[in-house]
Amino acid sequence: MEQITAWVNVLNGLVWGPPMLVLILGTGFFLMIGLRFMPLLKLGLGFRMLWRGRKQQGAGDITPYHALMTVLSATVGTGNIAGVATAVFLGGPGAIFWMWCTALVGMATKYAEAVLAMHYREVDGKGNHLGGPMYYIKLGLGQKWLWMASAFAIFGVLAGFGIGNTVQANSVAHAALDAFGIPLWMSGLVMAILAGLVLLGGIQRIGVVSAALVPFMALTYVLGGLVVLATHLDQIIPALQLIVVQAFSPTAAAGGFAGASVAAAIQFGVARGIFSNEAGLGSAPIAHAAAQSNDPVAQGTVAMIGTFIDTLVICSITGLVIVVSGAWTSGLTGAALSSAAFEQSLPGVGTYIVAIGLVLFAYTTILGWSVYGERCAEYLFGERVIVPFRILWVLMIPVGALAQLDLIWLIADTLNALMALPNLVALLLLSPVVFRLTREYFTTQSQ
Repeated sequence: MEQITAWVNVLNGLVWGPPMLVLILGTGFFLMIGLRFMPLLKLGLGFRMLWRGRKQQGAGDITPYHALMTVLSATVGTGNIAGVATAVFLGGPGAIFWMWCTALVGMATKYAEAVLAMHYREVDGKGNHLGGPMYYIKLGLGQKWLWMASAFAIFGVLAGFGIGNTVQANSVAHAALDAFGIPLWMSGLVMAILAGLVLLGGIQRIGVVSAALVPFMALTYVLGGLVVLATHLDQIIPALQLIVVQAFSPTAAAGGFAGASVAAAIQFGVARGIFSNEAGLGSAPIAHAAAQSNDPVAQGTVAMIGTFIDTLVICSITGLVIVVSGAWTSGLTGAALSSAAFEQSLPGVGTYIVAIGLVLFAYTTILGWSVYGERCAEYLFGERVIVPFRILWVLMIPVGALAQLDLIWLIADTLNALMALPNLVALLLLSPVVFRLTREYFTTQSQ
């Protein structure tokens, strides 16, 4: 097993190495330039479209608002708490700056993904609206690229059972054990039952549950973080200066922090940023394709808000709390570092804020990723796979809660990168379609 883990570690280092990070950032930057910075300039429009999207805007399965909540249920997860802390532990405070950069260009990537998903979507025999990278590769690029669409779907199914299911269940179970003393098996069983009740209703019920849970859990966590920052007002400006300075200069060893190079700050900031907001992975457009809308650009503006909320709001809260509290030099990493940072400023309360955040974030990620995995499985095997997939998805939750998942973490991370490759290639090849649809939309709006 140790040898297998070592091999996967090497493979993981290759697929998440500098070429992949350059490809992800480069694709986002290329799309942002091609869109003439529209995702940044039209951020307010995105929020207005989100508000309008609470009601049906056209054909689809769920409202545009519920589509975004489903996406956020999947992306707002352990990456926002444990992932940010890991980035700071390995790359220093400067990693947060590169996480921000990833999110800014990631808004253009997420916008393009949703536009293509809406423009190239199909309806199955049950009336479900299907879309995502496998469909815009098939319909947009043609027969000779079908192998790439199938590759994405295979990686999507496998990654779903890893990062979207067992890993999340494990995080919930251990958070509940550490904070409340709940046995691992009990957490796994309860999660499986709760997830099963939701999954029986398909994407419609997932959208409704996500719309109820996501705003509550996000606001609760953000408010807790703002309270911590309010107790360190004098440290916020120095913390921001530290983040920016150390993004471009090595971070010296301090306390339990071993020190980090600029390369490490970039690598772990970008990698954990992608892990958190999933811009470029191709997962989010699968849910956006189900939106009750007839306008790809309108849904694209809603989609780009997801990256803003996930990384520039929630991840920033986690990062700033870790830096202003001084906990980043403690030598802790992952969720333990985030928990220590909150607990230091809010004794007796901070640990529970992080624990409850982890439980809710990870549970909703299981729901959101079930949509992605199911749609990928349906692309590969047809409608007959839907019920068996849902049953297997629920059964794997208690397995994840009880298992040792160090190797699964690594494999899931590798599969995420393998998902991204065909999606990024498709985004680059289909970028003229995105640019044309965007120009036509805003030209029409201005008349």
